[in-house]
Amino acid sequence: MKSIADRAEVSVDFPDKTYMGAFGRESSFDVKVQPDEVLLRIVRLGPERREISVHLHYYLLGDILKELGQGLVKHEFLDESHLQGLRAGAEALVKALKTPTPSKAKAKRR
Repeated sequence: MKSIADRAEVSVDFPDKTYMGAFGRESSFDVKVQPDEVLLRIVRLGPERREISVHLHYYLLGDILKELGQGLVKHEFLDESHLQGLRAGAEALVKALKTPTPSKAKAKRR
């Protein structure tokens, strides 16, 4: 689990109830890359313990990233510190997407 550097807020709305939770610097997160999806887990320990898990399939995650990029182009409200954090994450993702996976490397050798 990794520490959260900022904050996350979550709400789930059902017809008869709403669940809301906040996760701050006392919380931690974990990302698991799986064959069909990415699992994001955020955990807050202590007396007000809570945990969320979000499973995102890759097409949806790609659409979310694309919409995030398009939204950032339209707005200039992020400061340089937040932009640097996003750039570092995006650069790591781009590097991983350019690196051949072991199964792709084996297929090329055949």
